[in-house]
Amino acid sequence: MPKNNHSFINRELSWLEFNQRVLDQALYTKVPVLERLKFLAITSSNLDEFFMVRVGGLQLQQVQGFENADPSGATVSEQLSMIFERVNSIVRDQYECFLKAVEPTLAAEGLERISARNASVRHRESIVRFFHEEIYPIVSPMDIDPESPFPILANLGLSLCVRMASGDSENPHRFAFIPLGKALSRFITLPSDRGYNYALLEDATSEMVEQYYPGKRVDECVAFRVTRNADVSVREDSAADLMMGMEEVLHSRRMAGFVRLEIADSVSEPTLQFLQDKLGLQPRDVFKIPGPIDLSSMMYLTDMEGFPALRDKAWIPQRPATIDPTQSMFKSIAEKELLLCHPYESFEPVVRFIEEAAEDPDVLAIKQVLYRTSRKSPIVAALKKAAERGKYVTAIVELKARFDEARNIEWARELERCGVQVIYGVRGLKTHAKICIVVRREPSGIVRYVHFGTGNYNEATARIYSDISYLTCNESLGRDASAFINAITGYSQPQPYDKLDSAPIGLRKKLLALIHEETLNKRNGQKAYIVAKVNSLVDPDIIQALYEASQAGVVVRLNVRGICCLRPGIPGLSENISVVSVVDRFLEHARVLYFYHGGDDAVYISSADWMPRSFDRRVELLVPIEDTASKRRVMEILDTYFRDNQNAWSLNADGRYIRVQPEANQPKFRAQRFLCESAIAAVNKAEQAARTTFEPHKSAAIKE
Repeated sequence: MPKNNHSFINRELSWLEFNQRVLDQALYTKVPVLERLKFLAITSSNLDEFFMVRVGGLQLQQVQGFENADPSGATVSEQLSMIFERVNSIVRDQYECFLKAVEPTLAAEGLERISARNASVRHRESIVRFFHEEIYPIVSPMDIDPESPFPILANLGLSLCVRMASGDSENPHRFAFIPLGKALSRFITLPSDRGYNYALLEDATSEMVEQYYPGKRVDECVAFRVTRNADVSVREDSAADLMMGMEEVLHSRRMAGFVRLEIADSVSEPTLQFLQDKLGLQPRDVFKIPGPIDLSSMMYLTDMEGFPALRDKAWIPQRPATIDPTQSMFKSIAEKELLLCHPYESFEPVVRFIEEAAEDPDVLAIKQVLYRTSRKSPIVAALKKAAERGKYVTAIVELKARFDEARNIEWARELERCGVQVIYGVRGLKTHAKICIVVRREPSGIVRYVHFGTGNYNEATARIYSDISYLTCNESLGRDASAFINAITGYSQPQPYDKLDSAPIGLRKKLLALIHEETLNKRNGQKAYIVAKVNSLVDPDIIQALYEASQAGVVVRLNVRGICCLRPGIPGLSENISVVSVVDRFLEHARVLYFYHGGDDAVYISSADWMPRSFDRRVELLVPIEDTASKRRVMEILDTYFRDNQNAWSLNADGRYIRVQPEANQPKFRAQRFLCESAIAAVNKAEQAARTTFEPHKSAAIKE
C-alpha cells in the first residue's frame, strides 16, 4: 500500500459523489418529471443505507476509540466530519429540487399533494373521514413515561412526536409518540377532477391528533424518523446454527443504536432537545427536513399508471435474437455459446433455462448460488419443482446478503421442505458468485450446462439493472464450475481451475498478474491496454498496480459506476488513466474486463468489484469469455460506455466529477439508448431473415 495518502480518494466521499450524480439526474431538466422524482427517491434510499451501514460503522469505531487513518489519510473523526458536511449539502439540494421544481411541475400536471391544514372543504371532509375509518382504529399513540424504559422505535419508521403541557412546573412538557407503522399507505387518495390528489398519512394524522387526546391541549405534533445502525454481523464462530445466528442479527438491528434523526424543520427547541437526549444523538446527527420526510416513499407516485407524458418511454427487454424460442435452451446452448446483455435483452431465457431443467427427464442435477431473489421467484419455484421430481438439487443460499437476510431465510426453509440440499454459504465469507449448473444425461454422455452472470437471479431487478449473462456447455468451464460448487458444499479447498478464478483464494492475484503483464509488455516496447467496467474501485493493491501501469505508459480506461478511490490524471502517477461513470435510467451493474494480452484480447466477466471485501471476504468468480463471437460482443459493449456524452461523468484528480459534453461537431451519444436500439435492431434483423428464408416441407419418406 502506498504511503502517499494523496494518491487515494476517501471511500465515503467518493460514494457520496456517486449519490450526487444520481441526484444530478433529478436536477437535469431534460429528464421527464416523474423520472426526476424517481432519482430523488433513489438518492434518499441510498442515503438510508449509507447511514445504516457506513456511518453506523464509523460511529461505532469512534465510540470505541479507533482513529486509524484510511488509505486517503483521513481519521474516523475527520471522515465523519466530512460526511456530515457533504450530506447536508445533498439534502439541501434534494429538497430544493423537490419543493421548487419537481412538486410544482407534478401539481401543474394533476399529481398534487394536498396539505391537510389548507385543504378545501371537499378534501378536508375526505381526510376527516379517512382518519376516523382507517387511521384511528389502527394507529395507536404511545405515551412516554419518564419512569419506564424508552419505547422501541422502528428503524426508518415514520412517527409523530406529540408535545403537551404536563402541569408540572419543573417538567412543563409531556411527550408521546404516534408510530405510523406500515399497515397503512402513506398516500391518502383524495377526490380529484383530474389527475391524482393525495394527502400524506403523517399530515392527516397530525391535523387530527387532538382526537387521541380529548380535553387536552396539544402544543406540537411533528413528524420524525430515526435511523439505526445496521452494521451488525453474525458471529459465526459462536452460532452453532447459522440460521439462528442470522435471526439474531435481524433482532439486533431492531434494537441497535441510533445514528440519525430526520425531523420536520418546524420542530420546537424543547421537542428537538427531548428527542436528541433520549436517542443519544449529537446535533450533527439531526437533519431538519423542509418537506416530506423520506423521499424514497415517493417511488409510489412514479409507479402509478397513466401520465405517460411525465415519464420515459418504456424500453421493453427484447427476446435475444440469438435464441430460437421454439427450441429448448439446451439445444440453443449446445449449438453456440450465448451472451446476453440485460435489460436490453430479456432475462427470460435464463429463467427458462432453469425451468426447463426442472421439467426435463434427462436432467440429473441442478446446482445454483442464490444471493438475492425476487419475492415471487420463478427460479426458486423451479428448484422446488425439480427436487419434488426427484432431481438432485443443491442451492447455496447466502443468508448474509445484507437487508435480504429475512427473505433468504424464508427461501431456504421452503427449499429444504421440498427436498433441496441447502447450503448456507461459507463460514466467514459471503457467497456472491452468480452461477447455475445443470447436469444432463445425453447420448454422448454427461453434459454440464452453465450460466455465469454479473447480476443476481432476480427477474425483477434484471429489468432495471444492466448485467451480462453467459450460457455455455464448454467442457472446461463446466468442469471448473463443478469444482467451484463442490468446494463450497464440501467446505474444502478448491482444486486448481483450468479456466476460472475465484475469491478469496486467488482472484486478486490473478488480476494483479494481468495488470502487471500489461505493464511489463509496455516496458518492453509492446502494445498494452487495459479497459475495465466495475461498480467500485477501492482495493489499494489494485490501484497501486494501475498506477504502475500508467507510469509505464499503459493506457488505462476505467468505467466505475460508484466508488472510485483512484485519482486519475496526476502527472507522474496516473496521467494515462481516465475514469468515467455512467448514470442513466438503468443501474449499471456489470463487471467486464479487457486486457490487450499481447494481442490475444483477454476478456472476462465477473461477479466481483475491485474492493477488499470482494477479494478477501467474499466468494466471487472471474469468468473468461473465449468464444470468438461472445468475446467480440463483450468488447463492443464495453467500448459503448466510453462513447457516452449524454449521461457520463469524468472524474478529476481532485475527486470531482464533470459531466461529459459532446465536442464540437460530435454527435450526441447515449450508451444505454444505443444498447436498447441495438437489441431491437438485432431482433428485427432476425425476423427479417426468417421471413426471407424458405424451408420446404419434406416428404416423410425422406426426412432425416
